[in-house]
Amino acid sequence: MLGDKDAAANIAVKDLEVAKRFYGETLGLTQVGSEADELIVFRSGNSMINVYRSKYAGTNQATALTWVVGEDVESVVEALKAKGISFEHYNMPEIRREGDVHIGGNMKVAWFKDPDGNILNIVSR
Repeated sequence: MLGDKDAAANIAVKDLEVAKRFYGETLGLTQVGSEADELIVFRSGNSMINVYRSKYAGTNQATALTWVVGEDVESVVEALKAKGISFEHYNMPEIRREGDVHIGGNMKVAWFKDPDGNILNIVSR
């Protein structure tokens, strides 16, 4: 029923202006819409990301959004670091870390947070 339909991510934030700068300017997403002072819609590739105001912003303690960047993980990490992004480091079984990139099997991944503490990541697959 939904397998051939597009899906969108939803990210809760406290301050839409701060989120607009982070997702638009820092991450380079394109704003494609907004609704009053409650929602900003960004496009990332063919995906839509709804950034909305919520008192529950940043309470999710798991990854909220993933970008698949192929083999460009290290270069994307460096570009994001140049824009002031700090990366998270996690200890996981059978995963080694090279700088800010976690490597396990054929996968490379790097995690970072938005200004509200939402966990985001980039991954090779």
